Amino acid sequence: MNQTVVLDHLTYLLKEKLSDTLIGIYLHGSMAMECFNPAQSDIDVLVITREKQPIGIYKEIARNLIRIEDEMNLKKGFELSVVLETYAANFVYPTPFEFHYSSFHREKYRTDESYFCGGWEDPDLAAHFVITYHRGIVLFGQQIKDVIKPIDKSYYIQSIKSDIEDALEGIIHNPVYYVLNLSRVLYYVRDSVISSKKEAGEWALDFVPSEYKNVIAQCLATYNNNEVEKLRFDERTLLNYATYMLNEIEELTI
Repeated sequence: MNQTVVLDHLTYLLKEKLSDTLIGIYLHGSMAMECFNPAQSDIDVLVITREKQPIGIYKEIARNLIRIEDEMNLKKGFELSVVLETYAANFVYPTPFEFHYSSFHREKYRTDESYFCGGWEDPDLAAHFVITYHRGIVLFGQQIKDVIKPIDKSYYIQSIKSDIEDALEGIIHNPVYYVLNLSRVLYYVRDSVISSKKEAGEWALDFVPSEYKNVIAQCLATYNNNEVEKLRFDERTLLNYATYMLNEIEELTI
């Protein structure tokens, strides 16, 4: 996959459809932090606009995102949110958004012409804003720190903790996501470091008790490898790891 070509197609689409209301298109997440894996990673994008747009515009964007994903053979595709400028300057938690698109919604847009995701609040956006502010890349428009203002640390912690609240239920079926995401949350609440999953996993190898190092090492190897392997872990070890990490995180955020 040619990342530059994909991002150029995305930028052209958003400039065409959002026109004069568009303030900026910002890349965040793994691609911005140089640890993108086409088999594992979404292409994370935050879009800031001046004004509300007709729902039909966003449905057109969704159909074109599907086309780009199909033509470019993107396995995970885009995770994209459109947020009004007012919330970038005066943050609200959880954050209202105009439009959201991800692989979770892709089939809905393929099969249901009336489907639309937007018009309510998303706690995940606090994390997206913070990562964009500190480590994002401008694809088009104004500089990030001219548009997005710093938000209260407590909102970021709430946002990233919400991503792991179901870790005990999810880690058995999705170990790579939860093992590395738990590491990322703990890394932040201990050391205030905004990291990628890869960076956090590498940090955790030096921090966690020895009985969990193999779990993290295997998840890192899979995350870094374009060929996704079926990992086989002892379920008790995974649950113990999740319990240990959740307890550490809770102690530091009480």
